[in-house]
Amino acid sequence: MKIEQLRIKNFKVFKDVVIKELPSMCVFLGANGSGKSTLFDVFGFLSDALKYNVKVAIDKRGGFKEVVSREQSGEIEFEIKFRNDNNKNEKAPLITYILKIGLDNNFPVVVEEVLQYRRGQRGTPWKFLNFQKGEGFAITNEESYGRDEVAPEREKQSLDSPDILAIKGLGQFQKFKAISDFRKLLENWYISNFSIQSSRQPQDVGLSEHLSEYGENLSLVAQYMYENYPDNFNNILKKMKERVPGVGEVEAKTTEDGRVILRFKDSSFKDPFIARYVSDGTLKMFAYLVLLSDPKPHPLLCIEEPENYLHPELLKELAEEFREYSSNSQVFISTHSPDLLNEVDINELFWIEKQNGFSQIKRAKDDPIVKNLVEAGDKLGYLWTQKYLKGSSPY
Repeated sequence: MKIEQLRIKNFKVFKDVVIKELPSMCVFLGANGSGKSTLFDVFGFLSDALKYNVKVAIDKRGGFKEVVSREQSGEIEFEIKFRNDNNKNEKAPLITYILKIGLDNNFPVVVEEVLQYRRGQRGTPWKFLNFQKGEGFAITNEESYGRDEVAPEREKQSLDSPDILAIKGLGQFQKFKAISDFRKLLENWYISNFSIQSSRQPQDVGLSEHLSEYGENLSLVAQYMYENYPDNFNNILKKMKERVPGVGEVEAKTTEDGRVILRFKDSSFKDPFIARYVSDGTLKMFAYLVLLSDPKPHPLLCIEEPENYLHPELLKELAEEFREYSSNSQVFISTHSPDLLNEVDINELFWIEKQNGFSQIKRAKDDPIVKNLVEAGDKLGYLWTQKYLKGSSPY
Protein backbone atom coordinates (compact mmCIF):
# COMPACT_ATOMS: atom_id res chain seq x y z
CA MET A 1 0.00 0.00 0.00
CA LYS A 2 1.32 3.44 -0.94
CA ILE A 3 -0.05 6.86 -0.06
CA GLU A 4 0.07 9.11 -3.13
CA GLN A 5 -1.67 12.24 -1.89
CA LEU A 6 -2.57 13.76 1.46
CA ARG A 7 -4.81 16.72 2.23
CA ILE A 8 -5.01 18.21 5.73
CA LYS A 9 -7.47 20.94 6.61
CA ASN A 10 -7.99 22.74 9.93
CA PHE A 11 -5.61 20.44 11.80
CA LYS A 12 -3.30 22.47 14.07
CA VAL A 13 -0.77 24.44 11.94
CA PHE A 14 -2.15 23.03 8.68
CA LYS A 15 -5.06 25.30 7.74
CA ASP A 16 -5.33 23.74 4.28
CA VAL A 17 -2.45 21.86 2.69
CA VAL A 18 -2.19 19.24 -0.06
CA ILE A 19 0.87 17.05 -0.68
CA LYS A 20 0.81 15.35 -4.08
CA GLU A 21 2.94 12.70 -5.76
CA LEU A 22 4.30 11.24 -2.54
CA PRO A 23 7.13 8.80 -3.33
CA SER A 24 7.93 5.65 -1.37
CA MET A 25 10.55 7.54 0.65
CA CYS A 26 9.73 11.11 1.69
CA VAL A 27 12.10 13.41 3.56
CA PHE A 28 10.67 16.49 5.32
CA LEU A 29 12.74 19.51 6.24
CA GLY A 30 11.70 22.51 8.27
CA ALA A 31 12.47 24.81 11.17
CA ASN A 32 11.50 23.85 14.72
CA GLY A 33 7.78 24.45 15.20
CA SER A 34 7.04 24.43 11.47
CA GLY A 35 4.90 21.30 11.66
CA LYS A 36 7.06 18.23 10.98
CA SER A 37 5.84 16.40 14.08
CA THR A 38 2.27 17.58 13.40
CA LEU A 39 2.46 16.04 9.93
CA PHE A 40 3.41 12.69 11.46
CA ASP A 41 0.69 13.12 14.08
CA VAL A 42 -1.95 13.05 11.34
CA PHE A 43 -1.42 9.29 11.27
CA GLY A 44 -1.19 9.15 15.05
CA PHE A 45 -4.52 10.97 15.29
CA LEU A 46 -6.18 8.66 12.77
CA SER A 47 -4.72 5.63 14.52
CA ASP A 48 -6.08 6.79 17.91
CA ALA A 49 -9.47 7.53 16.34
CA LEU A 50 -9.52 4.01 14.94
CA LYS A 51 -8.31 2.29 18.11
CA TYR A 52 -10.61 4.24 20.42
CA ASN A 53 -12.86 6.89 18.84
CA VAL A 54 -12.68 10.46 17.58
CA LYS A 55 -13.44 11.96 20.99
CA VAL A 56 -10.52 10.16 22.64
CA ALA A 57 -8.16 11.13 19.80
CA ILE A 58 -9.13 14.78 20.22
CA ASP A 59 -9.06 14.73 24.03
CA LYS A 60 -5.52 13.25 23.98
CA ARG A 61 -4.46 16.39 22.11
CA GLY A 62 -6.09 18.89 24.47
CA GLY A 63 -9.61 19.12 23.09
CA PHE A 64 -11.20 20.33 19.88
CA LYS A 65 -10.07 23.95 20.31
CA GLU A 66 -6.45 22.82 20.56
CA VAL A 67 -6.67 20.52 17.54
CA VAL A 68 -8.56 22.72 15.08
CA SER A 69 -6.44 25.41 13.39
CA ARG A 70 -6.30 28.69 15.31
CA GLU A 71 -9.16 31.13 14.68
CA GLN A 72 -10.68 28.81 12.08
CA SER A 73 -14.27 27.64 11.91
CA GLY A 74 -15.50 24.50 10.21
CA GLU A 75 -14.52 20.87 10.35
CA ILE A 76 -11.19 19.09 10.65
CA GLU A 77 -10.68 17.24 7.37
CA PHE A 78 -8.33 14.56 6.07
CA GLU A 79 -8.21 13.15 2.57
CA ILE A 80 -5.82 10.31 1.77
CA LYS A 81 -5.36 8.84 -1.70
CA PHE A 82 -3.57 5.49 -1.89
CA ARG A 83 -3.16 2.32 -3.93
CA ASN A 84 -2.91 -1.35 -3.02
CA ASP A 85 -0.24 -2.46 -5.49
CA ASN A 86 -0.35 -6.14 -4.63
CA ASN A 87 0.00 -7.10 -8.30
CA LYS A 88 3.23 -5.56 -9.52
CA ASN A 89 2.27 -6.16 -13.16
CA GLU A 90 -0.96 -4.18 -13.00
CA LYS A 91 -1.48 -0.76 -11.46
CA ALA A 92 -4.15 -0.86 -8.78
CA PRO A 93 -6.98 1.69 -8.79
CA LEU A 94 -6.68 4.84 -6.73
CA ILE A 95 -8.58 4.69 -3.43
CA THR A 96 -9.65 7.85 -1.58
CA TYR A 97 -10.45 8.03 2.13
CA ILE A 98 -12.19 11.18 3.38
CA LEU A 99 -12.80 11.98 7.04
CA LYS A 100 -14.52 15.13 8.36
CA ILE A 101 -14.79 15.78 12.09
CA GLY A 102 -16.90 18.46 13.72
CA LEU A 103 -18.83 19.29 16.87
CA ASP A 104 -22.43 18.38 17.62
CA ASN A 105 -23.56 20.04 20.87
CA ASN A 106 -19.85 20.39 21.77
CA PHE A 107 -19.33 16.64 21.26
CA PRO A 108 -16.80 15.54 18.57
CA VAL A 109 -18.51 13.48 15.85
CA VAL A 110 -17.68 12.01 12.46
CA VAL A 111 -19.54 14.40 10.16
CA GLU A 112 -18.60 12.36 7.09
CA GLU A 113 -16.52 9.27 6.36
CA VAL A 114 -16.08 8.03 2.78
CA LEU A 115 -13.91 5.39 1.13
CA GLN A 116 -14.19 5.28 -2.64
CA TYR A 117 -12.60 3.97 -5.85
CA ARG A 118 -12.66 5.72 -9.18
CA ARG A 119 -13.17 3.77 -12.40
CA GLY A 120 -10.46 5.10 -14.71
CA GLN A 121 -9.82 8.84 -15.10
CA ARG A 122 -13.43 9.86 -15.72
CA GLY A 123 -15.53 7.07 -14.29
CA THR A 124 -18.03 7.53 -11.50
CA PRO A 125 -16.46 6.62 -8.16
CA TRP A 126 -17.73 3.66 -6.17
CA LYS A 127 -18.28 4.72 -2.59
CA PHE A 128 -17.42 1.51 -0.78
CA LEU A 129 -18.16 3.20 2.51
CA ASN A 130 -20.28 6.29 3.13
CA PHE A 131 -21.25 7.31 6.67
CA GLN A 132 -22.54 10.46 8.37
CA LYS A 133 -22.77 10.68 12.16
CA GLY A 134 -22.91 6.94 12.73
CA GLU A 135 -25.30 6.01 9.91
CA GLY A 136 -24.45 4.82 6.41
CA PHE A 137 -23.70 1.93 4.08
CA ALA A 138 -20.88 -0.23 2.73
CA ILE A 139 -20.66 -2.06 -0.62
CA THR A 140 -20.53 -5.84 -0.28
CA ASN A 141 -19.73 -6.88 -3.89
CA GLU A 142 -16.30 -5.30 -4.05
CA GLU A 143 -14.99 -8.18 -6.19
CA SER A 144 -17.23 -6.92 -9.02
CA TYR A 145 -15.57 -3.50 -9.09
CA GLY A 146 -14.67 -2.45 -12.63
CA ARG A 147 -17.43 -4.35 -14.41
CA ASP A 148 -19.63 -1.74 -16.03
CA GLU A 149 -22.69 -3.95 -16.06
CA VAL A 150 -22.55 -4.66 -12.33
CA ALA A 151 -24.33 -2.35 -9.91
CA PRO A 152 -22.99 -1.90 -6.38
CA GLU A 153 -24.77 -3.84 -3.64
CA ARG A 154 -25.10 -1.77 -0.49
CA GLU A 155 -25.55 -2.89 3.08
CA LYS A 156 -26.87 -0.38 5.62
CA GLN A 157 -25.12 -0.16 8.96
CA SER A 158 -25.50 1.79 12.20
CA LEU A 159 -22.71 2.47 14.65
CA ASP A 160 -23.06 2.59 18.43
CA SER A 161 -21.95 6.23 18.55
CA PRO A 162 -21.35 9.05 16.02
CA ASP A 163 -17.73 9.45 17.17
CA ILE A 164 -16.76 5.92 16.01
CA LEU A 165 -15.04 5.36 12.66
CA ALA A 166 -16.95 3.01 10.38
CA ILE A 167 -13.70 1.40 9.23
CA LYS A 168 -13.14 0.23 12.82
CA GLY A 169 -15.84 -2.40 12.65
CA LEU A 170 -16.27 -3.05 8.96
CA GLY A 171 -12.53 -3.31 8.43
CA GLN A 172 -12.46 -6.55 10.41
CA PHE A 173 -14.45 -8.34 7.70
CA GLN A 174 -12.54 -9.56 4.64
CA LYS A 175 -15.58 -9.02 2.39
CA PHE A 176 -14.88 -5.29 2.84
CA LYS A 177 -11.35 -5.63 1.47
CA ALA A 178 -10.66 -1.98 0.61
CA ILE A 179 -11.82 -0.95 4.09
CA SER A 180 -9.83 -3.76 5.71
CA ASP A 181 -6.60 -2.81 3.92
CA PHE A 182 -6.84 0.83 4.96
CA ARG A 183 -7.63 -0.18 8.52
CA LYS A 184 -4.44 -2.26 8.60
CA LEU A 185 -2.43 0.74 7.43
CA LEU A 186 -3.67 2.85 10.34
CA GLU A 187 -3.26 0.02 12.85
CA ASN A 188 0.28 -0.90 11.82
CA TRP A 189 1.87 2.45 11.03
CA TYR A 190 4.92 3.20 13.20
CA ILE A 191 6.70 6.30 14.45
CA SER A 192 10.22 6.14 15.85
CA ASN A 193 11.24 8.55 18.62
CA PHE A 194 14.20 6.42 19.63
CA SER A 195 15.58 7.17 23.10
CA ILE A 196 19.15 6.14 23.90
CA GLN A 197 18.53 6.03 27.65
CA SER A 198 15.39 3.92 27.30
CA SER A 199 17.15 1.35 25.12
CA ARG A 200 20.02 0.89 27.61
CA GLN A 201 17.77 -0.39 30.40
CA PRO A 202 17.48 -4.15 31.08
CA GLN A 203 14.05 -5.65 30.36
CA ASP A 204 12.11 -8.32 32.18
CA VAL A 205 11.98 -11.58 30.25
CA GLY A 206 9.06 -11.53 27.83
CA LEU A 207 8.03 -11.55 24.19
CA SER A 208 8.43 -8.49 21.96
CA GLU A 209 8.12 -8.92 18.21
CA HIS A 210 8.39 -5.28 17.13
CA LEU A 211 10.50 -2.36 18.33
CA SER A 212 8.55 0.14 20.42
CA GLU A 213 8.41 3.89 19.69
CA TYR A 214 11.20 4.75 22.16
CA GLY A 215 13.15 1.49 21.80
CA GLU A 216 13.02 0.39 25.45
CA ASN A 217 12.33 -3.21 24.35
CA LEU A 218 15.35 -3.38 22.02
CA SER A 219 16.97 -6.30 23.87
CA LEU A 220 13.74 -8.34 23.82
CA VAL A 221 13.21 -7.74 20.08
CA ALA A 222 16.83 -8.71 19.40
CA GLN A 223 16.32 -11.93 21.37
CA TYR A 224 13.09 -12.66 19.50
CA MET A 225 14.74 -12.16 16.11
CA TYR A 226 17.76 -14.25 17.08
CA GLU A 227 15.53 -17.16 18.10
CA ASN A 228 12.88 -16.95 15.39
CA TYR A 229 14.48 -15.21 12.40
CA PRO A 230 18.21 -16.09 12.47
CA ASP A 231 18.78 -15.02 8.86
CA ASN A 232 17.48 -11.53 9.61
CA PHE A 233 19.56 -11.34 12.77
CA ASN A 234 22.74 -12.50 11.03
CA ASN A 235 22.17 -9.88 8.35
CA ILE A 236 22.00 -7.23 11.08
CA LEU A 237 25.32 -8.43 12.51
CA LYS A 238 26.89 -8.38 9.05
CA LYS A 239 25.86 -4.76 8.55
CA MET A 240 26.98 -3.78 12.05
CA LYS A 241 30.45 -5.15 11.33
CA GLU A 242 30.57 -3.15 8.10
CA ARG A 243 29.39 0.11 9.62
CA VAL A 244 30.64 0.17 13.20
CA PRO A 245 34.37 -0.65 13.43
CA GLY A 246 35.24 -3.34 15.95
CA VAL A 247 31.77 -4.79 16.53
CA GLY A 248 32.11 -8.53 16.13
CA GLU A 249 29.01 -9.88 17.85
CA VAL A 250 25.79 -8.77 19.54
CA GLU A 251 23.73 -10.95 21.83
CA ALA A 252 20.70 -10.63 24.10
CA LYS A 253 21.67 -12.24 27.40
CA THR A 254 19.33 -13.29 30.23
CA THR A 255 20.76 -12.39 33.66
CA GLU A 256 20.40 -14.35 36.88
CA ASP A 257 17.58 -12.09 38.08
CA GLY A 258 15.53 -12.82 34.95
CA ARG A 259 16.23 -9.71 32.91
CA VAL A 260 17.47 -9.36 29.34
CA ILE A 261 20.43 -7.15 28.42
CA LEU A 262 22.28 -6.49 25.19
CA ARG A 263 25.99 -7.34 25.02
CA PHE A 264 28.28 -6.04 22.29
CA LYS A 265 31.53 -7.92 21.64
CA ASP A 266 34.44 -5.85 20.41
CA SER A 267 36.73 -8.03 18.31
CA SER A 268 39.76 -6.50 20.07
CA PHE A 269 38.67 -7.53 23.56
CA LYS A 270 37.83 -10.78 25.30
CA ASP A 271 34.88 -9.61 27.38
CA PRO A 272 31.75 -8.01 25.84
CA PHE A 273 30.32 -4.63 26.77
CA ILE A 274 26.74 -4.41 28.00
CA ALA A 275 24.48 -1.85 26.34
CA ARG A 276 24.85 0.81 29.01
CA TYR A 277 28.57 1.15 28.18
CA VAL A 278 28.57 1.17 24.36
CA SER A 279 28.47 4.43 22.42
CA ASP A 280 25.19 6.17 21.61
CA GLY A 281 25.85 5.84 17.89
CA THR A 282 26.53 2.09 18.08
CA LEU A 283 23.31 1.48 19.98
CA LYS A 284 21.22 3.66 17.67
CA MET A 285 22.58 2.07 14.50
CA PHE A 286 21.81 -1.38 15.92
CA ALA A 287 18.26 -0.26 16.80
CA TYR A 288 17.62 1.06 13.30
CA LEU A 289 18.91 -2.13 11.72
CA VAL A 290 16.60 -4.14 14.00
CA LEU A 291 13.69 -1.91 13.03
CA LEU A 292 14.42 -2.10 9.31
CA SER A 293 14.94 -5.88 9.43
CA ASP A 294 11.54 -6.59 10.95
CA PRO A 295 10.18 -9.71 9.19
CA LYS A 296 6.72 -8.09 9.24
CA PRO A 297 7.48 -4.56 8.06
CA HIS A 298 5.19 -1.64 8.88
CA PRO A 299 3.22 -0.28 5.90
CA LEU A 300 4.16 3.26 6.94
CA LEU A 301 7.31 4.09 8.89
CA CYS A 302 7.87 7.60 10.31
CA ILE A 303 11.34 8.46 11.60
CA GLU A 304 12.07 11.63 13.58
CA GLU A 305 15.58 13.04 13.03
CA PRO A 306 17.51 9.77 12.56
CA GLU A 307 20.83 11.64 12.39
CA ASN A 308 20.97 12.26 16.16
CA TYR A 309 23.97 10.48 17.80
CA LEU A 310 25.19 9.06 14.46
CA HIS A 311 28.48 9.91 12.79
CA PRO A 312 27.82 11.88 9.56
CA GLU A 313 29.60 9.23 7.49
CA LEU A 314 27.02 6.64 8.59
CA LEU A 315 24.11 8.65 7.19
CA LYS A 316 24.79 7.56 3.61
CA GLU A 317 24.42 3.90 4.59
CA LEU A 318 21.37 4.70 6.72
CA ALA A 319 19.69 6.49 3.80
CA GLU A 320 20.32 3.39 1.67
CA GLU A 321 18.70 1.24 4.38
CA PHE A 322 15.62 3.48 4.46
CA ARG A 323 15.37 3.44 0.67
CA GLU A 324 15.64 -0.34 0.58
CA TYR A 325 12.89 -0.62 3.21
CA SER A 326 10.70 1.71 1.12
CA SER A 327 10.71 -0.78 -1.77
CA ASN A 328 7.95 -2.66 0.08
CA SER A 329 6.64 -0.03 2.51
CA GLN A 330 6.54 3.76 2.74
CA VAL A 331 8.99 5.80 4.79
CA PHE A 332 8.55 9.39 6.05
CA ILE A 333 11.66 11.01 7.56
CA SER A 334 12.14 14.38 9.25
CA THR A 335 15.66 15.78 9.47
CA HIS A 336 17.90 18.75 10.20
CA SER A 337 21.01 17.13 8.76
CA PRO A 338 22.69 18.45 5.59
CA ASP A 339 24.71 15.22 5.44
CA LEU A 340 21.52 13.14 5.24
CA LEU A 341 20.03 15.56 2.69
CA ASN A 342 23.08 15.03 0.49
CA GLU A 343 21.96 11.41 0.10
CA VAL A 344 18.37 12.34 -0.81
CA ASP A 345 16.96 12.49 -4.33
CA ILE A 346 15.21 15.75 -5.28
CA ASN A 347 11.97 13.81 -5.86
CA GLU A 348 12.07 12.63 -2.23
CA LEU A 349 12.50 16.02 -0.55
CA PHE A 350 9.76 18.30 0.80
CA TRP A 351 10.08 21.27 3.10
CA ILE A 352 7.61 22.86 5.49
CA GLU A 353 7.35 26.65 5.61
CA LYS A 354 5.43 28.47 8.33
CA GLN A 355 4.02 31.93 7.62
CA ASN A 356 1.50 33.95 9.63
CA GLY A 357 0.93 31.03 12.00
CA PHE A 358 0.15 28.38 9.37
CA SER A 359 2.31 25.95 7.42
CA GLN A 360 2.55 24.95 3.78
CA ILE A 361 4.50 22.05 2.30
CA LYS A 362 6.67 22.54 -0.78
CA ARG A 363 8.33 19.99 -3.05
CA ALA A 364 11.98 20.49 -3.90
CA LYS A 365 11.47 19.43 -7.51
CA ASP A 366 8.89 22.23 -8.00
CA ASP A 367 11.47 24.93 -7.29
CA PRO A 368 13.10 25.75 -10.67
CA ILE A 369 16.30 27.14 -9.14
CA VAL A 370 16.82 24.13 -6.87
CA LYS A 371 16.00 21.77 -9.73
CA ASN A 372 18.52 23.41 -12.07
CA LEU A 373 21.26 23.42 -9.42
CA VAL A 374 20.71 19.73 -8.64
CA GLU A 375 20.80 18.88 -12.35
CA ALA A 376 24.10 20.78 -12.52
CA GLY A 377 25.55 18.53 -9.80
CA ASP A 378 24.86 20.35 -6.53
CA LYS A 379 23.67 18.33 -3.53
CA LEU A 380 20.57 19.20 -1.54
CA GLY A 381 22.34 19.42 1.82
CA TYR A 382 24.73 22.05 0.51
CA LEU A 383 21.88 23.96 -1.14
CA TRP A 384 20.00 23.97 2.17
CA THR A 385 22.93 25.38 4.14
CA GLN A 386 23.34 28.03 1.42
CA LYS A 387 19.67 29.10 1.88
CA TYR A 388 18.41 27.98 -1.54
CA LEU A 389 15.48 26.07 -0.01
CA LYS A 390 13.48 29.21 0.70
CA GLY A 391 11.39 29.01 3.87
CA SER A 392 12.95 25.81 5.21
CA SER A 393 15.12 27.54 7.82
CA PRO A 394 14.16 29.68 10.85
CA TYR A 395 15.82 32.77 9.26
